[in-house]
Amino acid sequence: MKKALVHEWFVDRSGSEKCAESFTNIWDDFDVYSLVDFLTPSLREKLIKNKTVKTSYIQKLPFAKNHFRKYLPLFPNAIENFDFTGYDLVLSNSHAVAKGVITGENTLHICYCHTPVRYARELRSQYLETAGFNKGLKKYFANAVLDKIKKWDDKTAHRPDFYIANSDYTAAKILNYYGREATVIHPPVEVNRFVSNLKRENYYFTASRLVPYKKIELIAEAFTNMPNRKLVIAGSGEMLNKVKEKAGKNVEILGFVTDEEMAELMGKAKAFVWAAIEDFGIVIAEAHAAGTPVIALGIGGAKDIVIEGFNGTFFENQTVTGIISAVQKFENISGCFNHNEIAIDAQKFSKERFEAEIKEFIEKKFVNFRSR
Repeated sequence: MKKALVHEWFVDRSGSEKCAESFTNIWDDFDVYSLVDFLTPSLREKLIKNKTVKTSYIQKLPFAKNHFRKYLPLFPNAIENFDFTGYDLVLSNSHAVAKGVITGENTLHICYCHTPVRYARELRSQYLETAGFNKGLKKYFANAVLDKIKKWDDKTAHRPDFYIANSDYTAAKILNYYGREATVIHPPVEVNRFVSNLKRENYYFTASRLVPYKKIELIAEAFTNMPNRKLVIAGSGEMLNKVKEKAGKNVEILGFVTDEEMAELMGKAKAFVWAAIEDFGIVIAEAHAAGTPVIALGIGGAKDIVIEGFNGTFFENQTVTGIISAVQKFENISGCFNHNEIAIDAQKFSKERFEAEIKEFIEKKFVNFRSR
């Protein structure tokens, strides 16, 4: 079986890259394709086993290394220019345009979909505001580009033979936007990095890239309004100054932390707080692997992970008052949570489980595809 793995861009190690890592764990003979590849040597070894990535023409455009996202209007054309003649299987690892690759009728195309392209759909206004394209001619031209991306995304919905979604929330979006059914296989979580028997300390914890849709500044503001409760924030990004503006003396901002520091901070926290609408939310499952209950917005992939009253609690409004009320509710029921039981339950999201389920799904689909 000649196989190709298609990934949007290799620049760091986020949730989709962790899936790519698992895909190349399952099969080490993938040919790897991506719009651009700017991985460090250490990440290249970890994620794709030192494979050479076949990149698009965007790789060679001016300033691509730091500004490749500015070439967004070219992404559909670039992804369609890859040639998959002779491949038996193409696995697209998609949160933007990877699912739009063109394959022949003798090639099985399976898409692992993290989300239909968000910045052309439900998060458009937020992305435009963050980029400074929310007024005047900039807004007009940006919307024209995103309208074109959305139209292309709709048009290419039929290209994968099968969709795998990372959550029920994403599967519902795939059905709504594309009219396609998707099988849910939750992404890999490195549950074994965490331990649940650390001595708990009197602080709440959150960790994320500091980007607008993560709403970390909202959590900081909520705890600033609860000065008798401590919040610790780990992460860095473009919203750092905004988070600092909202943070009172009881809010500690650590910036970037190592994996080892993250595991310790997670394992000692009284609860993990999450206010973003995520397609899945790997960090929530990581908190559970540390035995830590989660206070989460009850929208999105969090509902695949958090079970009310067992390993956390929900709030329904993405507001300061919603978070404050949820923290108060959590404290009223905090005696109900068993750290070890939470950690044991989190094993169902393990990397080993993900790789076994992906392997079984793809191999069954390939046998059926070949026997048509």
